[in-house]
Amino acid sequence: MILIVDYGIGNLRSAEKALQYSGAQASLIADPERVTEATGIVLPGVGSFGRCVEALDASQWRKPLLEAIGRGVPFLGICVGFQMLYEGSDESPDHEGLGLIPARVHRLVGAPRLPQIQWNRLKVAKPSTLFPDGIDEQWMYFVHSFAAPVTPETSSTTHYGQTFTASVEFSNVMGVQFHPEKSGIQGLELLARFAQRVEAP
Repeated sequence: MILIVDYGIGNLRSAEKALQYSGAQASLIADPERVTEATGIVLPGVGSFGRCVEALDASQWRKPLLEAIGRGVPFLGICVGFQMLYEGSDESPDHEGLGLIPARVHRLVGAPRLPQIQWNRLKVAKPSTLFPDGIDEQWMYFVHSFAAPVTPETSSTTHYGQTFTASVEFSNVMGVQFHPEKSGIQGLELLARFAQRVEAP
């Protein structure tokens, strides 16, 4: 079962429907104790970084998620769920992320307008579970004003005013700044590849 973290915030139902449409057995789960049943975990998020962190901590998901990641359970963060993989964000300086990537999320610089609400082209930086083998670029749909820097964990980048991380992958952890559930067939195929990773022995 792919557990979609239901912490009362984010595009939860659309993420669930997109995963199910992709052929995955996915369910919204509000009880952190059920994380032990999960063979994969998806953490969506929309809105501000601080509000998402507060909701995650208020519903007591932080420790169970970190423990599951430590056990090797495949994990996918989406949008602000991806940003929470980092130590923190300049959007909400007093709120701590999950701290899995030693960097901070910053406001986009040089962008023609904010938020970015559009399709944008990804440049694949290294082989990744989430992208087809041998592909150099893909188009995905973005809605955001803050972005993560390029780090060794980066698996793809894009450019909007500046070059920033569009996705990451390291060990069993994956994350995407864009919205695969709003990115048409390519987004659904990405979710299907995550589900295949979950099902792999």
